[in-house]
Amino acid sequence: MKNVALFVGLDYHQNSVQVCAMDPSGRVLSNRKCPNHWRAIARAAREGGHVAAAIEAATGAADLADELTRQAGWQVSLAHPGYVRRMKQNPDKTDFSDARMLADLVRVGYLPRVWLAPEEVRELRRLVRYRDQLARERRAVKLRVRALLREQRVVAPPGLGRWSRAWLAWLEGAPLSAQGRWVASRHLAHLGWLKESLRAVERRLAALTAQDPVVERLAALRGVGPVTAWWLRAEVGDFSRFRSGKQLARFCGLSPRNASSGERQADAGLVRAGNPQLRACLIQAAHSLIRFDARWQALAAGMGARGKPRSLVTAAVANRWMRWLHHQMAA
Repeated sequence: MKNVALFVGLDYHQNSVQVCAMDPSGRVLSNRKCPNHWRAIARAAREGGHVAAAIEAATGAADLADELTRQAGWQVSLAHPGYVRRMKQNPDKTDFSDARMLADLVRVGYLPRVWLAPEEVRELRRLVRYRDQLARERRAVKLRVRALLREQRVVAPPGLGRWSRAWLAWLEGAPLSAQGRWVASRHLAHLGWLKESLRAVERRLAALTAQDPVVERLAALRGVGPVTAWWLRAEVGDFSRFRSGKQLARFCGLSPRNASSGERQADAGLVRAGNPQLRACLIQAAHSLIRFDARWQALAAGMGARGKPRSLVTAAVANRWMRWLHHQMAA
C-alpha cells in the first residue's frame, strides 16, 4: 500500500460511525464520531488522496463499505470481528480505540479480511434468508398444532398422512374444545398465509436467478434442488475465492473439529463456523445423495460397516461432497 495517503478505521453503529484517520507513519489525524452516511464519513476522514479503510463485518456494514467504494472511491475491506477482538491487547473496549485499531491493522497489513459480497449476492442472500425464516415459522406453527392435539388427547385415525389433505380435512372436524377449535383455526389460517408467502418468495428467487450461470450449474448436479442452489449461491457466492475444497467445507461448517490433548486423540463434532442454516441445508442434501447417488452410497455404506454413527456418516458425505463441488465449480 505504498500509494495510500490515508488509512481509516470505521467502528460501525446503526446511527453513527467512529472514524479514525491515520497517516502512513501511524500518526492519528482525527478520531471522531459522525453520522452513518458515506458523505459524512468521507468529510470526517479529511481525505487527501487514495484511502484504504477497514470496517468490522456487521449488519449493514457491507452496504456502507460498498457505498464508500462506489461513491467515495475508497478501498474498503471488511474485517473479521472475532479475529480483530483476539488481536486487541487491551481488555477495555471503546469506539475510539476500536476505530484506531482497525486503522492501524489496515496500515500494517495485518487486517483479518472477510469477503465483501457484491450487491447482487447480498440481495439474493436477503431473499434466501427470508425464505428460511418463513420455512422455520411454518415448522413452528405445525408443532404448535400437534401440541394442541396432544394436550386435548385427540388422535387422528390410522392411515392419514400428517398434513395431507385428508388429515387437514379431519382436523377441521376434530373433537376439540371451543377455545382449542379457535386456536387451531388461527394456526391453520397462519399456515395458509405462510404457504402463499413461501410460493411468492420462491417465484421471486426463481426470477432473480433465472439467468445466473452459477445457479444453473448447481441445479444441474445430482442431488441439488433449487433451494440448495440458492443457498450456495447466496452464502458462498464465488467458489473461486476459496483456495481449496477443504477451505470451502470449513467455511460451510462441515469440517470435523479436533479436540486432542497429550495422549488423548479425539474429535468434538463439527467446527463452530459458517451459517448454521447453510450447514443444515447441505446436511439435507447429503441425505439425498446417500439415497440416490451410487458414489456417495458407497462411501456411506463403507463408513457404516466400520461402525460409524449415521449422523457422522451424513456429515462426512456433506464434507466430501463440498470438497468435490469446489473442484467442479472453481475450475
